[in-house]
Amino acid sequence: MRILIALAAALMATGATTAQAAAPAEAGALAAPDINVANVQAHLTQFQSISDANGGNRAHGRPGYLASVNWVKSKLDAAGFVTRVQSFSYGGATGYNLIADYPGGDENNVVMLGGHLDSVTAGPGINDNGTGSASILEVALQMRATGFAPTKHVRFGWWGAEERGLIGSTHYVNSLTTTDRSKIKAYLNFDMTGSPNPGYFVYSASGQPSGSLALQQRLQAGFTSLNVQTELTSVGGRSDHAAFARAAIPVGGTFTGAEGIKTAAQAQKWGGTAGQAYDRCYHRSCDTLSNVSATALDRNADVIAHALWATAA
Repeated sequence: MRILIALAAALMATGATTAQAAAPAEAGALAAPDINVANVQAHLTQFQSISDANGGNRAHGRPGYLASVNWVKSKLDAAGFVTRVQSFSYGGATGYNLIADYPGGDENNVVMLGGHLDSVTAGPGINDNGTGSASILEVALQMRATGFAPTKHVRFGWWGAEERGLIGSTHYVNSLTTTDRSKIKAYLNFDMTGSPNPGYFVYSASGQPSGSLALQQRLQAGFTSLNVQTELTSVGGRSDHAAFARAAIPVGGTFTGAEGIKTAAQAQKWGGTAGQAYDRCYHRSCDTLSNVSATALDRNADVIAHALWATAA
């Protein structure tokens, strides 16, 4: 990471991994599936294996990054998504964004989810940002598995060269025509969703484009359904939502923390260790499979599904 007012619907228990409480439903919303964290962890294991086989990282311009793109693409292609790889150049190397469209829905009314797929060169980037990438991948696969038929069109993006300055997401937004930008009604960003000493942060709508407040409240409501307290955070221009916000597209997201230090009040509220970073392995070689909180990963994946089902249905 460079780093609602009414609840959407009670999340359905399908292979439940986290107890979830029923809550009032938004009008017209459909029940989202409970995302099985074991599936998300299996995707993280694949990212670790790719890194291990390619010099210990999945960074821009390195073979581990393209291998990650190809693997995620293969999973989405098999599930019936319409995928394309968008290339760009930065720092003397070719970078790649992976874009995946779920068939159906109103293509003039697009809900988009994304997260960066690249790591830093120092390590495999399993929390940053294998967690966000794996979570949205599993949510995408569950759209197909559950037969979800949203009224809005749903698109996913896995961004390249985020760690070099949000290069891939900026390239994608800048490549859109004015008309195509106007079709994207919401962008949800997930960058670090399994920090080992986690916080539960939701992007603040303050200072963001009109429409962002509804996304903030929807994400907060998802955590409320899990009996998890949240705090609002401003991540500024530190992740890929920034390119969308500059284009006046409503944005939102969740975040479990990076190099910031957990306070005593937060430790009392969320557990974990006060006085330590949310992720002590942020941008380091120790950002491996052992650097992930399964509980935070599980909760965030469920909230992602909740927000998508509520927003797109």
